[in-house]
Formats: sequence, structure tokens, C-alpha cells
Amino acid sequence: MHGPSAQPVSAAPSVTLLTEGTYPHSHGGVSVWCDQLVQGMPDIDFRVIAVTGTGREQLAWQLPGHVRQVDSVPLWGPPAPGRAPRGRRLRRFLTCYEQFLEALLDPAREPHFARGLYRLSDHAADGTLSAALRDEPAARLLARLWNRPHLATAAARPTLRDALTATDLLEHALRPLAARVPAEGITHAVSGGLATLPGLVAHHRHGTPFLLTEHGIYLRERYLSFRAEPYRWPVKALMLGLFRLLALESYRRAALVTPGNRYNRRWEEHGGTPPERIRTVYNGVDPAAFPPAGPEPDVPTLSWAGRVDPIKGLETLIRAFALVRKEIPDARLRLFGGTPRGGEGYRTACEALAAELGAADAVTFEGRVEDIRDAYAAGNVVMLSSISEGFPFTLIEAMSCGRATVSTDVGGVREAVGDSGLVVPPRDPQSMARAALRLLRDPGLRATMGESARLRVVEQFTLRQTISAFRDIYHDLARRRQPVPLSVTVPQPVPVMALAAGGAG
Repeated sequence: MHGPSAQPVSAAPSVTLLTEGTYPHSHGGVSVWCDQLVQGMPDIDFRVIAVTGTGREQLAWQLPGHVRQVDSVPLWGPPAPGRAPRGRRLRRFLTCYEQFLEALLDPAREPHFARGLYRLSDHAADGTLSAALRDEPAARLLARLWNRPHLATAAARPTLRDALTATDLLEHALRPLAARVPAEGITHAVSGGLATLPGLVAHHRHGTPFLLTEHGIYLRERYLSFRAEPYRWPVKALMLGLFRLLALESYRRAALVTPGNRYNRRWEEHGGTPPERIRTVYNGVDPAAFPPAGPEPDVPTLSWAGRVDPIKGLETLIRAFALVRKEIPDARLRLFGGTPRGGEGYRTACEALAAELGAADAVTFEGRVEDIRDAYAAGNVVMLSSISEGFPFTLIEAMSCGRATVSTDVGGVREAVGDSGLVVPPRDPQSMARAALRLLRDPGLRATMGESARLRVVEQFTLRQTISAFRDIYHDLARRRQPVPLSVTVPQPVPVMALAAGGAG
């Protein structure tokens, strides 16, 4: 469902959306946001450069006619055709690749990251980067570099196998450098990380204005996810170095950064973004598309909606529900949402946890639901158990439907909820269970909070407000487009642990 479309405006700019793992090839919060943005601006020509998995993904959205083109950049499909450089061209590649690696490994060399990145993008443009990174000299260069005695990685004694693993990961991660980038219009990355690469290259080559919207903090989520990766520490250090320096370069080059909440803004300021180049734009929903949900279920029910993913904290929710069921034996937990490819093991682990806690008969994985409003109507209380979020759509949609909510205190959740729901610490089943029990036992409190939640959405978080804000931003960036100097001086390095601290989000 889509909200009201704004009226066409003359001389509208063209916009290239930069996505990773979302629109238009999958469903989910950021994909919904992209669809709303595109549908709400029928006068603007959109193009999409979508970083995908294998390149075989089908479109998950029906695209309107003003989405003129979709280019898929698969990270894990077959590599692009091309021959590894030889002779002088190989020496030139190894020189810039060494500069790039040194920036990832040595804090004193971080100011050279941008120069190395953009020189690698030249190799990507001529079709040699992927092949060069798959060739033996690249891995041997890394094996030699990160064993230098003054580098932290040397203490872990990285092996040639580590170098082969890390080089392979870099080859896949840098594939978006080969995307065909626009010389005109605006690029708009809807997340940090690898999706920003085409926008950075377009800005570097053509001065194309680069807009960055962060719903969640990509860098922080990489810190969280890499804890569970099977790689040895030198490999993790190298890849997290890439994500960290890419975040800093994105913040520095963006004409404007539009976080979805104040929590993200703090990260962006800490990453070096000047405050005057940050504008918070909240996600919005159409209250008419998410009207009050109507009667509650007769059986005490907690509902949840989202993708089945470790970052959604479902093990915490299941543990909390097991505690609720000890107090209310007929309680139910209904989980709505698909399981992404590769996430089957996590879902199996969650089902095993429910069985271990004696709650398997009361916990149901419903899969994707045709109408998401049914997921919110299915519960007396709607739960959100994530360990990291931006400004979650499921929360403000449930609020618009007039349901009381229990949510974890991550990202912009507290900003969204205000005093119209209960907020608990992440990874704390006991606190979550107490909050759920409080609402399940008090119909009057649920009704009051549900009414307050819908009013809060109507007043502060409507789709019309979101689309209007981005329409103004697009036109403003198009008006002040001008060539930018291609200097690559960067701010003083920000320590990894300082950025990783993050707080409760």
C-alpha cells in the first residue's frame, strides 16, 4: 500500500537509488521505504543500482514506469569477465593495492584510503580489478604486508590461507566499484557500506551529488555480525577496517546525510560528518493505510513481524515468552515474516529453543503474510526484540494500527514510541516478559497506549511528511550541484573501538 503521491514539480532531478540486499529484489523495512519514496514522486526519473547476492534474484516489487532502469551488482555470482593485468599494468595495480591495504592495516596510513579506493575504481572500470584480486600476486602482497612487525595483525601470525580468504572477501566486497555510475542527477544511498561505492565513485569522477540515508548503522551491524563469523582475527580486522574507513569516507563526501533518528545522528557526527550536513528525516506511514486494527484476539497473544534474522533478537523474545507462559498458560506467540536465504539455521535454532523451554506448541512461525496489518491485528500486544534497529517500520505501523507495543531500547525506538508503549533493554528476557505481562493483564492500559500510539504517528510520522522532506532535498541538491575538488585529504583517524562503543542501539 502506498500513501498519497505529491503533485509533479517541473524540472525534477533524476535520482539513482543505491541499495544493498533490499529494493527492488526483496521485502522488508528498507524496501518498503524505497517503494514509498518512488511511488510518492511520479515526476522524478529513478534508476536503481542494486547490490545483490547472486544476481539471480527476481524483482519483488512491481516497478512504476518512472523507474527507468535497474542494474544488479551481484556480490557472489560469477565474476565479471576480464583478464588479470600483466607487466607494467600489474605493477601499477599492485602499487595502488598496497596503498589501499596499508590504509586498512596501519592507522598511520589511513589518510591514504580514499586515494587507494578511487585508484582501484579505475581498475574496476577497465575490467581488471576482479581478475587482479583473484590472481596470486594480490594474495601474496597481503601475506607480506600484514606480517610487518609494527602492525597489530602480525601478532596473530596470519597465514597464506588467511591472506587468500581475506583477498577473496575483498574481491567480492569491491565489485560495486565496477557499476556504471551516473554523471548527472543525484545518487542516493539508502544504507551505508557497499551500497555507497557507486555513489562515491560518481562523486569522485563527475561531482555527482551524493546523498546518504542511514536507517540503521551499517558499520555497527558489521561489528555485531562479525563476532559470529568463522574467520581468524586478521581477516576480521582487515574487513572491519574496510567498513570503518568506507563509513568515514561516505560521511565526508556526502552532500547531506539523512539519518532516520537522533541515535544514528550521533554516530554520524562521531564519524566526522559536519552537523550542518545532517538532517534527521523520520520514516513515515500512511495512517489511512494502517487504520485501527479492531478487536483483539480472544486468546492472550503476543505478535511479532519482521525477517527471521539474528539481529532481530528472536531468542530473547522466545525466552521472554516462556516466562510469560508460566504466568498465563494459554498465551500464544505468533511470529510473522520470511526467513532470508542463509537464515534457515537461525530459524531452526529458534524452534529448538522454544522446544527446549517447553513452549513449542505455543510458538508459531507464520511466514510472510499477505497483508502485514493482519500480523499486528493478531496480537493483543506487538513485540519488537531487535538488538539493532534504525527507526523500524513494523513499530510505527503497529502504532498506527492502535496496538500497544513492547520494544527494545535500540536505535530510534525510544524516539518513535515516546510514552505510548513500553521500552525495555535489549537481550533482557526478564524485563521483556514483565512488560508483556503488564500489558496482557491490563486491557485499559493497552487501549490507552494504543490510542496514544496512533495519535503520535498521525502527528509526527506520516508518509506525506517523509516524501515532502526528500522532495525538497532532491531539488536542493540539484540546484547546488557543482564540481568538487578531488583532493583525498581525510580527517584524523577515528579509533575502531570509539566507533564500536555505540551505546544501547
